[in-house]
Amino acid sequence: MSNSNQGLSVAIVGATGMVGQEMCRVLGQRKFPVGKLKALASERSAGMTVQCNGNTFEVETIDENSFDGVDLALFSAGADVSLMYAPAAVESGAMVIDNSSAWRMKENVPLVVPEVNPDDLRENEGIIANPNCCTIPLTVVLEPLRREAGLDRVLVSTYQSASGAGKKLVDELDEQTKAIAAGRVPEVTVYTHQLAHNVVPGGWKSVQEGYNEEEIKLVQETRKILHEPGLRIAATCVRVPVPVSHGESVFVDTERMISADDARTLLGNSPGVIVEDDPAAKIYPTPASVAGKDEVYVGRIRNDLSSSRGLALWIVSDNVRKGAALNAVQIAERVIEMGGL
Repeated sequence: MSNSNQGLSVAIVGATGMVGQEMCRVLGQRKFPVGKLKALASERSAGMTVQCNGNTFEVETIDENSFDGVDLALFSAGADVSLMYAPAAVESGAMVIDNSSAWRMKENVPLVVPEVNPDDLRENEGIIANPNCCTIPLTVVLEPLRREAGLDRVLVSTYQSASGAGKKLVDELDEQTKAIAAGRVPEVTVYTHQLAHNVVPGGWKSVQEGYNEEEIKLVQETRKILHEPGLRIAATCVRVPVPVSHGESVFVDTERMISADDARTLLGNSPGVIVEDDPAAKIYPTPASVAGKDEVYVGRIRNDLSSSRGLALWIVSDNVRKGAALNAVQIAERVIEMGGL
């Protein structure tokens, strides 16, 4: 491991993507102790440059020797790349924090949200998984409720922005919106359906009983992070015509009754959460207002009129930051605090 006085040798895998570039920004903004930085990506990105902490780095093509001397490898280049190169990084002595779905449900790999289950970091074999961009904000909000009143059942509908599918869909949404405004027929190439002026309840691969892989990820990951393997939870994931920030409509049945007022106070005092909740004054979080923010925002907190122990609430978080890049860096910060880097 690196001498902490000199900073860590950090590699970003997928450095040219939206999340990789956000990782660069977050490392600089949080004054993470970077001594050396390697920007890694596929062959097609070789020779490009990325900005990090005021410096310019040339992108290198990833291979099994890319991690010699690297202390920390932040992966955000898809499951296939992670499966192929994360073991090589660990073999070279690096700690891997992986943003893909490749390792999340592996038994020997901790799946961590630092506000929720940081102690899970103590048991790792060199790879730590970063959860799904909807799981992270959901668990940040559910954990305080779980501790206070227990969880019986969770129903969640997501309102996921275009950036969750990458920069190409963000660009296509912009082009489609301009086309419609100009009276032209929008082109549809990146996603399964036109996203502009539309809402798409899918676009992910179907996996079981009508549910898609995004919905199953949300269920399985939430159970793992909260250490609630039997939690009754179901999800419907929807893509909406918004560039950045995911919303989630959540209905929670707790084991013990908790009032909306008490939930509001509890969440307002919880780490990483900001409550914006005064509907009469039109105060509630929206994707546009939360974009670029680090925290998970919660509003529309109310008792579920159809349940004696139910709460309803609305969650919004920047999926590229807290839903991906920021959470990964926060994990690394916790590992440093624990003496693991």
